[in-house]
Amino acid sequence: MNKVILIGNLSKDPELATTNGGVSVCRFTIAVQRRFQNAEGERDADFINIVVWRGQAENCHKYLKKGSKCAVEGRIQTSSYEAQDGTRRYVTEVVADNVEFVGTRQREDGDAPMAERIEKSSKPVADLEPIDDDSLPF
Repeated sequence: MNKVILIGNLSKDPELATTNGGVSVCRFTIAVQRRFQNAEGERDADFINIVVWRGQAENCHKYLKKGSKCAVEGRIQTSSYEAQDGTRRYVTEVVADNVEFVGTRQREDGDAPMAERIEKSSKPVADLEPIDDDSLPF
């Protein structure tokens, strides 16, 4: 079984490309904190390369940016190639089947997060009208 689930923050903006066949591919790196602290009392992070394909690649490029938190579900894939200097290079990355955007969503005009805007627009509890239990449908 080859299954990976990660939650982390993007270390830089995602990069979108298109294959010769017209298929979208997005690449980004997420920083995933380790569970335990090091000798200095800090938590180290691993930087994991992620590859996303097709429509989900376009969504990741459109909605994620450096610092965004996301959850990635996918599989580990390894490959190798010969570099220009003749040495063999190995690449390990996660091919994402599913990417979930984690955290609060912000509007494009830079206003406050959605949760903050809802909180500001809500009526105080004292201003709400009481509801008769007999009028509830359940």
